[in-house]
Amino acid sequence: MKRRSFLQSASSASLPVLLNGFGVSTIAKSSLFNFIDPDSDRVLVLIQCNGGYDGLAMLHPLDQYSKLSDVRSNILIPENQTIKIKDDLGLHPSMEGLANLYKEEKAHFIQAVGYPNQNRSHFRSKDIWTSGSAADEYLTTGWLGRYLDQEFPGFPEGYPNETHTDPFAITIGSAVSTTCQGIASNFSMAINDPFNLIPLTVSAGGEVPNNYYGEQLAFLRDAILKSNEYSEVITSAAEKGTNTIEYANSRLANQLKNVALLIAGGLKTKIFVVNIGGFDTHANQTGGGDATEGQMSSLLLELTDALVTFQTDLKNLGLDERVITMNFTEFGRRIQSNGSFGTDHGSAAPLIVVGSCVNPSVLGTNIQLPDEIGRQAAVPMQYDFRSVYGSILMDWFEVPEDQVRSLLFDEFRYLPIVQKCNNISTATYDQELEKFDLSIFPNPTSGNSTINFDLSQSSRIKISLFDTIGSELEVVTNKTVEPGHHQIRMDLSYLPSGHYYVRFISDHFQKTMLVTRI
Repeated sequence: MKRRSFLQSASSASLPVLLNGFGVSTIAKSSLFNFIDPDSDRVLVLIQCNGGYDGLAMLHPLDQYSKLSDVRSNILIPENQTIKIKDDLGLHPSMEGLANLYKEEKAHFIQAVGYPNQNRSHFRSKDIWTSGSAADEYLTTGWLGRYLDQEFPGFPEGYPNETHTDPFAITIGSAVSTTCQGIASNFSMAINDPFNLIPLTVSAGGEVPNNYYGEQLAFLRDAILKSNEYSEVITSAAEKGTNTIEYANSRLANQLKNVALLIAGGLKTKIFVVNIGGFDTHANQTGGGDATEGQMSSLLLELTDALVTFQTDLKNLGLDERVITMNFTEFGRRIQSNGSFGTDHGSAAPLIVVGSCVNPSVLGTNIQLPDEIGRQAAVPMQYDFRSVYGSILMDWFEVPEDQVRSLLFDEFRYLPIVQKCNNISTATYDQELEKFDLSIFPNPTSGNSTINFDLSQSSRIKISLFDTIGSELEVVTNKTVEPGHHQIRMDLSYLPSGHYYVRFISDHFQKTMLVTRI
């Protein structure tokens, strides 16, 4: 078996246990460029919410409440029990702690995040989100793995070293996160308990045979040595660190507790990945007779409490301006509920970013719902998840925009997620440029409509037509236009009667609007 084949086949079973969860390879490679100061102390924490959560249960578009009550009355939170964070937007009552963080200007919400041609398979959609790929693109690297590949050339050969003694990424769990998969190796080390990293025994040494099997033996010896070196650094940081607040006895809270402990102990790891599961709520999403009870309520409470406690701990430790935390999930749920007090696989969903250096706002507009909502219909995408990732890379890790495009996708659009804080220089983003009228007339239409908009400066625009399940049917236009008033003709005559969504993106504005073909 070839070494790379061995790594791939063992990575999901024995290798994370054998090597304390650190998947390594001695395959060397080159790097084209470096991005940030290697001594930067900024940390990104990712919370992977497995199962695909119901974004309409998290963030309630109150201006669409009557239409939601028609199609999800058996799971819909009573309007007067939602926690308003805007006049037309309310949080689930289990997320009161997150509403308080928002009031304290430490939380940022991004509405309707997804990707074109949404895949509703858990496995494939997770691959897409963790790799940062398009729906029809199959990548073997993770979006953070590609970033780290270019930041730290030649990894894992030559690491750890005197300059870089600590793991670049850590997954709290039994398997490394594919978000950190590089070309030659995964940059993430998987650990469950930082105080229980047992050193692995290295063979007695001696000369290895001068053949293929000798090469494999040398590789394993080197991998074990690397794992032991990183384990010693992690345990040392855990022993030096401290927590200032009691965490709830939940899996997610315990993971974040260990993250805070390690950062406080001086570990220089840049990326941490933690997990919470259970969001595949086809049944019993609510408690039946009480929509505020049930599985979703418990999960959102666990997520909220863990985030709030973690942020409080970081603040007490004086670390809150060094860390931002973002969650993600593989897809949202459908607009209609089912007969089992649950929801089925859908498309876009909101993301939450927490930290003292986030832009305390809600990015995006509420979904526009038609009068008749089909069984398969889901929340349409407003923001591409890769633009979220790229904006984090730009503002938090100071990756140039042209390199963000090469790492993720050429249609990247910058989003103002991070604000100026702790010597952070964010990209220029004029919020006023978002405030312009976008209209479609006639709407409803029997065939032809005109999209009207004004631009105050030249901009790249892309206008796409989507169906209600998230498939991109047509790119109406994709070009750079000059300032002024614009009218773009759109022909829907070839489509059957029904509801569709027009997604408009420019350099400073993104919006998804409902259009009806009669």
